[in-house]
Amino acid sequence: MDSLLAWLEGSALGHAMRGAGVWAYGVVNLTHILGIASLFGAVLILDLRLMGVWRQVSLASIARTTMPVAAAGFLVAAASGLCLITTNATEYIGNPFLLVKFPAIAVALMNVAVVRGMPAWQARDTRELTRHEQRRLAVAGAVSLASWLTAIAAGRLIGYW
Repeated sequence: MDSLLAWLEGSALGHAMRGAGVWAYGVVNLTHILGIASLFGAVLILDLRLMGVWRQVSLASIARTTMPVAAAGFLVAAASGLCLITTNATEYIGNPFLLVKFPAIAVALMNVAVVRGMPAWQARDTRELTRHEQRRLAVAGAVSLASWLTAIAAGRLIGYW
């Protein structure tokens, strides 16, 4: 991990970020926050629905609305986060919150893949789900929510270590 952080800091992107001035860093940081807000706002709505809130609203309609927003938010947050970390990557060596944030994101992304592969998810448009299927989706929603909250909290705490 240390060598990866050193490489990131020494990369062309790292040099560009450090040379762009304090305003550039601020704009990239704001972009990161907006990406996270978009991602988490959409994820929160979808995960709460998976966990049983708003049962009167179809899962399919909520998913159609939230999934593109979540995907765009993730891409913005990931790209801007990469820019941010390259600025002073070696300062994060030994930071325990960095070692929490990235695995939490990995768990959240794996959870997305698992949910998308569930028969219940694939059938959300065509039939009523069984109680067992609803429970499995609820657990997946809880895992997602916990993972993204962990990633966000750890990301915020990185700067305080």
